[in-house]
Amino acid sequence: MDLATIVGMVGAIAMVTGAISLGASPMIFLNPISLLIVVGGSLMVVLSQLRFSECRMALHAVSRAFKHSLPDTASTIEEVLEISKLARKRGLLSLEDFEASSRYLKQGLQMLADGFSAETVKEVLDKERLMTLDRNQAGARAFTMLNEVAPAMGMIGTLIGLVQMLANMDDPSSIGPAMAVALLTTLYGVLIANVIAKPIAEKLETRMHQQEKLQALWTDALLVIQEDKNPRIVEQMLLAYLPDEVRDRRNVKEVKPAKATSSEEPNG
Repeated sequence: MDLATIVGMVGAIAMVTGAISLGASPMIFLNPISLLIVVGGSLMVVLSQLRFSECRMALHAVSRAFKHSLPDTASTIEEVLEISKLARKRGLLSLEDFEASSRYLKQGLQMLADGFSAETVKEVLDKERLMTLDRNQAGARAFTMLNEVAPAMGMIGTLIGLVQMLANMDDPSSIGPAMAVALLTTLYGVLIANVIAKPIAEKLETRMHQQEKLQALWTDALLVIQEDKNPRIVEQMLLAYLPDEVRDRRNVKEVKPAKATSSEEPNG
C-alpha cells in the first residue's frame, strides 16, 4: 500500500478541517447546493468526456496504485539475475515453475519455457506493455480532467450565487445564503482539485512511467536470457536502468570483497 499518498491526502484534509474547527461552527462550511454544483457537476462533465469503460479503468488504476506498490529496480534486477542463473544451469524449461513477482514477468517466462521465438516474445510483451500503458493513461487522464473541471465548476457556482444575491438585493435575508453558495463553491472546487484530483493524477502518472520502465527491463532481460547469455552480461546490461549513484554503490560493494580476497593471498 502506498502510505505516502494516503498520509499526504489525509493530512491535508485534516489540516483544512482543523483550521475550520478553530473558527466558527464547521456546519457553516457545509452547503448542499454548493456540493451539488461542484461535486455532481464536475463528475458529470468528466463523464461526458470519457466512456464508461474508461471510468472503470480509472477506478481500477487508482485502487491498484494505492493497494499495490511496484518493486524497486534494484530488487527487480536481482530477481532477473536469479532467473538468468537458473536458466543457465537447468535450461529454459525450468523457468515454468519460477515464482515471479509480476504477472507480466510470469507471462514472459512461460513463453520462454514453451519455446516461443524471440520475435514472438517481444511482440506479445510489447503489446501487453502498450495495453497496460493505455489503461494507466486512462486513469490519469480522468483525474487530470477532474483537476481542471472542479475549479471551473466552483467558479460557475460562484457566479450563480452572485446572480442570486444581486437579484434579491431588496431582501436582506437572501443575501447571506446566496453569498455562501458563491464562496463555498469556489472553496469546494479548489479543494477537490488540489487535495484529491491532482495528487491522484500525479501519482498515476508517476506509477505509469515506473511500470513502463520495469516492463521494458523485463522484456530486455528475457530476450537476453533466451539467448543463453552469461548472467554477468545480463547484469551489465540491466545496470543501465539504475541511477548513477546506485550503480556506483553497487560497484563499490563488488570491488571490496575482491580486494579483501587478494589481500589474503600468501606472499611469495
